[in-house]
Amino acid sequence: MMERRRMDAALLVLFLVRLATALEVPLDLPQPPTITRQSPKDYIIDPRENIIIQCEAKGKPPPSFSWTRNGTHFDIDEDPNVTLKPHSGTLEVDISRVKAQQYESVYQCTARNKHGTAVSNNIVVQQSRSPLWSKENVKALVVQEGVSLVLPCRPPAGLPPPIIFWMDNNFQRLPQSRRVSQSLNGDLYFSNVLREDSRNDYICYARFPYTQTIQQKQPITVKVLNLDAINDTMAAFYNDTDLFSEEPADERKPTFLIPSGPTSSKMVLRGQVLELECIAEGLHTPDVSWTKVSGDLPAKRTSFLQYQKTLRIVDASESDAGDYRCTARNQLGSVHHTIHVTVKAAPYWISGAPKNLILAPGESGVLTCRASGTPKPSVSWAMNGIPIENSPKDLSRKVEDDTIIFTDVQTGASAVYQCNVSNDYGYLLSNAFVNVLSETPRVLTAANKVYQVIKNHRALLDCDSFASPIPKITWFKDSRSSTLDGDPYILHDNGTLEIHVAQDHNSGRYTCVARNSLGINENHIYLEVKDPTRILKQPEHKVVQVGRSVVFECKVKHDPSLIPTMTWLKDDGELPDDERLIVDSDSLTITDVTENDAGVYTCVMNTTLDHDSASAELTVVERPDSPTDLELTDHKKRSVQLTWIPGDEHNSPIQKFLIQYQNSLHHRGHWHNLTEVAGNRTTAHLKLSPYVHYTFRVLALNAVEFSRPSIPSRGLKTEPAAPDENPTGVKGSGTEHDNLVISWKPLSGLQSNGPGLHYRVMWRQKVVDSEWTRVTVANNSKFVVSGTPTFVPYELKVQAVNDYGAGPDPAIAHGHSGEDLPVAAPDNVKVMWINSTLAEVHWDPVPSKFIRGHLEGYKVYYWRKHSLHKHNPDLVENQVLILSGKHTHRKLPGLHPFSVYSLNVRVYNGKGKGPPSAELQFNTPEGVPGAPSHLLVTNPSLDSLTLEWSPPHDRNGRITGYTLKYQPVVNNSNELGPVEELALPANESSVTLLNLKYSTRYKFYLNAKTVRGAGLVVSQEAVTVIDEGNTQTPHPIAPSPPQGPPDKGIDTAAILVHDCTSQPVSPFGNVSSSSGEDGMLISWEYWGPEQNVYVEYKENSEGEEEWQKKLVNGSQNVVLKGLKGGLSYSVRLVAKGHHDQLPHLSEELLVSVPAVASRQVDIATQGWFIGLMCAIALLILILLIICFIQRNKGGKYPVKEKEDAHTDPEFQPMKDEDCTFGEYSDNEDHKPLKGSRTPSNGTVKRGNSDDSLVDYGEGGDGQFNEDGSFIGQYSGKSASRETAEGHESSEAPSPINAMNSLHSFV
Repeated sequence: MMERRRMDAALLVLFLVRLATALEVPLDLPQPPTITRQSPKDYIIDPRENIIIQCEAKGKPPPSFSWTRNGTHFDIDEDPNVTLKPHSGTLEVDISRVKAQQYESVYQCTARNKHGTAVSNNIVVQQSRSPLWSKENVKALVVQEGVSLVLPCRPPAGLPPPIIFWMDNNFQRLPQSRRVSQSLNGDLYFSNVLREDSRNDYICYARFPYTQTIQQKQPITVKVLNLDAINDTMAAFYNDTDLFSEEPADERKPTFLIPSGPTSSKMVLRGQVLELECIAEGLHTPDVSWTKVSGDLPAKRTSFLQYQKTLRIVDASESDAGDYRCTARNQLGSVHHTIHVTVKAAPYWISGAPKNLILAPGESGVLTCRASGTPKPSVSWAMNGIPIENSPKDLSRKVEDDTIIFTDVQTGASAVYQCNVSNDYGYLLSNAFVNVLSETPRVLTAANKVYQVIKNHRALLDCDSFASPIPKITWFKDSRSSTLDGDPYILHDNGTLEIHVAQDHNSGRYTCVARNSLGINENHIYLEVKDPTRILKQPEHKVVQVGRSVVFECKVKHDPSLIPTMTWLKDDGELPDDERLIVDSDSLTITDVTENDAGVYTCVMNTTLDHDSASAELTVVERPDSPTDLELTDHKKRSVQLTWIPGDEHNSPIQKFLIQYQNSLHHRGHWHNLTEVAGNRTTAHLKLSPYVHYTFRVLALNAVEFSRPSIPSRGLKTEPAAPDENPTGVKGSGTEHDNLVISWKPLSGLQSNGPGLHYRVMWRQKVVDSEWTRVTVANNSKFVVSGTPTFVPYELKVQAVNDYGAGPDPAIAHGHSGEDLPVAAPDNVKVMWINSTLAEVHWDPVPSKFIRGHLEGYKVYYWRKHSLHKHNPDLVENQVLILSGKHTHRKLPGLHPFSVYSLNVRVYNGKGKGPPSAELQFNTPEGVPGAPSHLLVTNPSLDSLTLEWSPPHDRNGRITGYTLKYQPVVNNSNELGPVEELALPANESSVTLLNLKYSTRYKFYLNAKTVRGAGLVVSQEAVTVIDEGNTQTPHPIAPSPPQGPPDKGIDTAAILVHDCTSQPVSPFGNVSSSSGEDGMLISWEYWGPEQNVYVEYKENSEGEEEWQKKLVNGSQNVVLKGLKGGLSYSVRLVAKGHHDQLPHLSEELLVSVPAVASRQVDIATQGWFIGLMCAIALLILILLIICFIQRNKGGKYPVKEKEDAHTDPEFQPMKDEDCTFGEYSDNEDHKPLKGSRTPSNGTVKRGNSDDSLVDYGEGGDGQFNEDGSFIGQYSGKSASRETAEGHESSEAPSPINAMNSLHSFV
């Protein structure tokens, strides 16, 4: 039972705590006082300013204020220096007539009204202090070099403690290091002293932050001497100095100066900064490191100061308690010290300070004052500033340690309760009131408030309300069909509605309803979801040279209802005010870039709701500055060291330095490259040559270019010496058959090493015990030895000599005297056959003694004399094969079969070619023949036809016969009938085939044969049908491309398509067109193997039209629909195989689409119209005759003048087919009369001449004067001249046009 009661009590407490969520009571409602502002507990004041002790509070009615001083009532009215601010509890003390020290006390403020009393913290007021340093006699310190030293500071105690630092007389901070450092108490520690530590201005300064004053200690003088110097000066300093050491300072392992001993302890309060320090002395200077014995150091809160001598941990907590070990170590050993750290804690809130409690009559609630600390703090309660045990008894109130429980409260129970939590290290004081109210709900959020949020962001819709009892908040959207209490909505305890990820559909009107037992209230708000601001194109990093321009682009997308603002920043600051920086809507341009423009540029797009930004760095580069301060050091006989100082890199690292020299003795004014060194070096060891007057300069290279040369170094002269090297490139060869030319590359002035440079040239034949011949050569680089044997090997040497001696013994070079033409030809020349077009020739090499020079190779000369066939004429085809080196055989490609060839072989050297070998004649064997020259089909009849042919042009042997194969072609399909084969004798040139099928197309294949096999095939096609137009004259039928017949007897791989134009073969034939009701019908025949067949067509116009495609696989006709009437089109057929094969194309067919006739009345079938047209036609014929007669007479037409201008007119009769007048055309001009019938394709072809009746018309419309106008009407307008050269309309002349022409004539 007891267990159940405890559980119920726990549930009740949790419920009450939820109800006790802090609510802000509107100021127009009754409420106890609440302290809103107060001065800090420890209040340090500036004694030079008035004292202001703050105390602000709110309540209804407004509270009144009173103060206590040191625990007793402070009567403000009795003190003329103290005033209370109006409508406030803040005290102001005027210290102009008194000292601030008189008001150092403990103050507490009280704010009360009829509903309760609130009190402030105890405010301890103290004035800041910055006392002067006490006077002391500071003696000079004389110490031995290497010992440790401590300079004490001992600053005066101030409030707050001063900040300590060490400086010299010039107010410059003294340098600190691993060896010299300042301790936490301000003393200056030297782990060991050096001679440079001697100075007379070690000054300790103390800065007091409140008064901003600085106090200084008297300077300390330190003299660091070695042991001998101490003995010499001891007497002088004995009376007024302290001597720190009598023994010499040796190297020693570390010992700690502070803290002392092996262990120590440290206490720190929770939340404060823990600082531990270990300063060690030793020689060499020791290094200090830290570890935590019982765990790891907190990485995020730990830092090391004073060169690892101080360990600093911020925001100390109980987990930082434990042992910390510092270790000092040098080369001679190490020492340890352990510091035990304890952490205490002043009281601190666990779950926050107690919150105000607003209850309705009859409700219950809880005030909780839960805090912790080390040691554990005590908790005491007060009511309206009076200890709760001394307050009036209240049955509805129960105090249990840190909790007060209120049950069934009634009106009038309002009060302010104070909770005080304290231990040895501090206290916490908090006010929390209980306010008993009965209020209907009110919504505090402004009505019709509009919230704007970015899409995919969180949206928070406020519904601030107040009521007692606490109201229940519900939300609705648009219509009130259902409450918003599930995903994606989150309803917080304070009434705020959260949409975790807002989307477009979340926009709209929302209604918040607050309801309790006393009433209901509601409010409408609106949510607008906006598109986010995004930078679509970010600026890119740029590297730019000085003087150029750069553009940073920043393209942004934003919600159109939001007003964007583009801002550019440089290095997170404003852009410089410079006209070179041009800001556009989406870019930043910097012209004439300078080095100051380098930095990070950021484009920021701001709207009222969000922003986006992107940055890019601008690196400004320039060629480096010239190196400076060239200095020559470490000069030796053959070397010197050059040093320099690099110039500014200008943001582009120096890649290398180029060192140049000038030899003012030999080439004054000319700079030569000497060496290069890496860009991270500033010295170079230079090798020197004798007898040179050097001047050096240095250039730096970065990614931009070389710098300007540095200022030259001082001059440097080297002494002459004998040459160090001999000429290179020594060669020996002859220009004639009886001489030897010895040449070499001369030494440069730098290589000569001294004056009087000449060369000692030596040579001898390469035989045993021959003597060297020597000559001296000056100012030349070759020497000619005459009278030598032809092509004899020699040994050669060239030695450099000057006035100071000869160079090293030269190396032996080899050469030959001059060459002569070879005197022998290759022997044993033989030819071996590989096939009818390829042979291989062999020969014996020519002995070297007959070559008389360097063997360059052999040349094979061969030529075709004639064919072995009696019908082929003689033909000489000279060919040469050149073989370099010692080859003695070679293949002869590209030979003609059945031919006679001759060849010879010659050897050649550097001088030329030798005599030819004996001419060798050989015959090539027979090969397969070429295709017959032609194949004609003659005398076709119903069931027979004749084939005529000529022998192959390339017979390649003796023709032994012909093979004829033929097969029928099935109509309207690609299928072929059975193959018939005939063997024909070699002397036949025609054959007549009988018993053929009537009206059938045949394919014929003919090839010739030799003993080597059958040759290439020529094919032809013919149809067994009588040609009524021409049945007697033999004529060739248009050749048909080869096809793969189904019969395996035809070798399609050997078929050669032969026609007169040698055009590529097309697998299409009989391509034709006809007009139908549905469109243009295109028909064809196809015998190719490709499966992908389609028709392409395009409109004929001046522009480049795209080909339109229509797939027609498996069919041999197609209807093209949708073509425009009155226009002409180009049509072709395409067969496409594999992707790596070229498509097969048919010839283009020109198709004219007739104009669409009117469907209203077909007058062409009316009898009266036919009669009228006949009469008009007769009249037109008469007029044409009259016109023709007039033109022949000369008449008045301008045509007559042009006719007279023709020097050689050629009369041609009018053609029946096109009705053209030939007399005004030259030989190449056949133009139709404009009123005549056009060809079937609807176009009129023009020749090169522009003569026509229209050409002689007057005016732009082509009309003539008098009755010439009639001709003009039938010639068309002037524009017809242009269209005649291109594509004219295919619309045929209509009777209506003729009637219009008649009216014009009449």
